[in-house]
Amino acid sequence: MRTNTSANSSPLSFDNTEIAFKHKTNAELSRAYWLFRAININFLTKIGPPLVNLALKLRLPITGLIKKTIFAHFCGGETIESAEGSIAQLAAGKVGTILDYSVEGEEEEAVFEETCKEIIRTIERAHGDKRIPLTVFKVTGVARFALLEKVTAKEKLDKTLQAEYDKVCERVKRICSRASELAVPVMIDAEETWIQDAIDTMALDMMHLFNRKEVIVYTTYQLYRTDSLAALKADMDLAKKDKFKIGAKLVRGAYMEKERLRAQEFGYPSPIHVDKAATDADYNAALDFSLSHVTHIAFIAGTHNEHSCKLLTELLQKNKLDPQHKHVFFSQLLGMSDNLSFNLANAGYNVAKYVPYGPVKSVLPYLFRRADENTSIAGQMGRELGLIVKERTRRNSA
Repeated sequence: MRTNTSANSSPLSFDNTEIAFKHKTNAELSRAYWLFRAININFLTKIGPPLVNLALKLRLPITGLIKKTIFAHFCGGETIESAEGSIAQLAAGKVGTILDYSVEGEEEEAVFEETCKEIIRTIERAHGDKRIPLTVFKVTGVARFALLEKVTAKEKLDKTLQAEYDKVCERVKRICSRASELAVPVMIDAEETWIQDAIDTMALDMMHLFNRKEVIVYTTYQLYRTDSLAALKADMDLAKKDKFKIGAKLVRGAYMEKERLRAQEFGYPSPIHVDKAATDADYNAALDFSLSHVTHIAFIAGTHNEHSCKLLTELLQKNKLDPQHKHVFFSQLLGMSDNLSFNLANAGYNVAKYVPYGPVKSVLPYLFRRADENTSIAGQMGRELGLIVKERTRRNSA
């Protein structure tokens, strides 16, 4: 796939493996090859998580192996400081870093409070460093899932639960307030539909507060949901009426199987589009809508889909907008779709990769989700492997 960009940037080709893997040593490329081959075996992906959890319960020495393989490929390290290597490596290829403290699913107030402080540390680390243009957090990092579920279901909270929820809202506000003070954009990630309304309400409140002049807070729209495109448009109308700006991270979604199974189990219509074509149509429509309102919407195209990336470059050209417009970013995950990230950045577009970090055991849910997501995306593993093989062949023949 080829397309042209501005006169000051290089032609864009998502097949250019020299640019895509320039940051990887031969050893790292070899590790990626064997890792993706393993992930491509669906059987291993399904039995791997329970086996790893069992090994950890039995205190078998498996952490070191995880750290040297899947963790090393998909994560920046265990601390902000240890992520410096990934930050520098990405920056060398003109790709920004989104520091993502990937601890989630905890239950204790003390852990939530420490996670809140760590998220604020990522914002403070990003301040003044152009290599880290965005930050992010998940509300389930600072709140109990079950509590968010009750709020989304509009259950009446007793005094104890209300006090707990007030603390959650206070943590979210503390994070966004610090981001506003330092002018560091922060994204609030989307999660499962049965807790998402609580998250959406908090995100909208934060955009009301902090997106008056510049876009600081971003909410996330999962376009595999049948209602997300309409929600984006409704939020845009509200923003115009109330005089604030929308920060939108546009993704397809990461919980498809879980969403459909739960809908079937509880007997309600699936909130997910019936097929990929419908999801793709809404996603691309969201890109078009956001770009047509780019003075009021700052958006991040979080996608590993080549067609959507190509479409957005074409829309920027069609609308005669600067490829580096401050309200438009492309984003992918560390360790995935380097052919998109590095070729887009090389062609002059704003690109940033999620760089998850945290203690190995705490980040395992994130890693398992990445492996499962990779196997569920049609053709993703074949594409990744094919590009790696192409680059290894190119290097061997050079």
